Amino acid sequence: MHATEIFARHAAAFRDQPLSDEVVHHAKRAVIDWYASLFPGLDADPVRRLEDALADDLDHGRARLARGRRATARAAAFINGTAAHAAEVDDSFRDAMYHPGAATIAAALATAQDLDATGAQFLRGVVLGYEVSTRIGVVMGRPHYEFWHSTGTVGTFGAAAAAGGLLGLDRGAFAHALATSATFAAGLQQAFRMDSMSKPLHAGRAAEAGLVAAQLARRGVTGSLDVLDGEAGFGRAMGGGPDWSSIGATLGKDFHITRLTFKNHIGCGHTFAAIDGALELKRLHGLEARDIRSVHVATYRPALDIACYARPTTANEARFSLTYVVATALAHGSVRLAAYEPDRLADEATRSLMERIRVAVDPELDAAFPGQRAARIVIETRDGRRFEHLQPNRKGDPEEPLGDSELEDKFLELAGPVLGASAAAGFVKRLWEIEASDSMR
Repeated sequence: MHATEIFARHAAAFRDQPLSDEVVHHAKRAVIDWYASLFPGLDADPVRRLEDALADDLDHGRARLARGRRATARAAAFINGTAAHAAEVDDSFRDAMYHPGAATIAAALATAQDLDATGAQFLRGVVLGYEVSTRIGVVMGRPHYEFWHSTGTVGTFGAAAAAGGLLGLDRGAFAHALATSATFAAGLQQAFRMDSMSKPLHAGRAAEAGLVAAQLARRGVTGSLDVLDGEAGFGRAMGGGPDWSSIGATLGKDFHITRLTFKNHIGCGHTFAAIDGALELKRLHGLEARDIRSVHVATYRPALDIACYARPTTANEARFSLTYVVATALAHGSVRLAAYEPDRLADEATRSLMERIRVAVDPELDAAFPGQRAARIVIETRDGRRFEHLQPNRKGDPEEPLGDSELEDKFLELAGPVLGASAAAGFVKRLWEIEASDSMR
């Protein structure tokens, strides 16, 4: 059987498989985090421009944008998926080097609203999308991630699987939905090696593309079932010819959605171990930015390649600047939304400290990537003291997860300014009970 057919066989069995309380709970955590990521992204420049570009698909249809505006399912998936990735605070599955929520949940929500599905059906679609796509991401590995933005590529499969599950596709149609998704999948790393608006559009486009692939398969459109594992397929063309033989070994047994990383800072997740390590040294030794003579950050290669801006001038560049976020953490004690406001970007203490930060690849830590995201921090003070700390994981990783209350606090912090504090509190309460909802509309 080809990989697409293995996933389709699982999807057919999954339709009647009871979900444990643990899996349902983790699915709700993923949805809450998705909304926490969505709201601060709504006013991002590419999201507003995308709404303008898709105006013909708005104010009619059965799906909804985050603020309640009606939309066709494909437009809702595209816009909500883009918004959920725009603020750089969405979830990730570490081993796949991939943000699964942005596209998967956007497609699942749009499809569920279009069909008037229940909350339980919506959650089942979300789980299926996560389980299929994260496995594809793991198989594709670092060779794929070197050039491709997995959130845009692998995210297409998450969206297709979620939508396909909700649409009730049979085995054949589900396999063809994934096959068509592979030819839709795109998103280049180079798109965010310069300051641009393209990166969040990768997630939105993946949500739309996967949803459309599922809709096409429902209408009999076929794809090449060997498109993942064939000689000129996705794996060989966009990876390194990976081994697909064990792709279904743990499907339905080991649920990846229970091991997500939820961001505890705002920005590129590759910088978070360094931020956590710097904050730990600051806490332990009462360090102030003015007291620091030098900072040395050693971590894994992709953190330097992607968080590459040495002297960021925009908020977007700052989110991808390892030196900026570490300096911000040491100077101000956190890296949240305020870190990217104009006055903070120009902050003299932060800019001065950035010039005293050096970054390098640690071969040992690089060898452990992607299964471990670690950083080693050395700080020397002006009075001659030297402090060193190895941060083995990031706060929010499965080893140091955000608790339910911490996740809810994150939601209230990020959604509150958009919805209002009272409405945000009411909304998150509804999300914790979403499986009981009769209608996702």
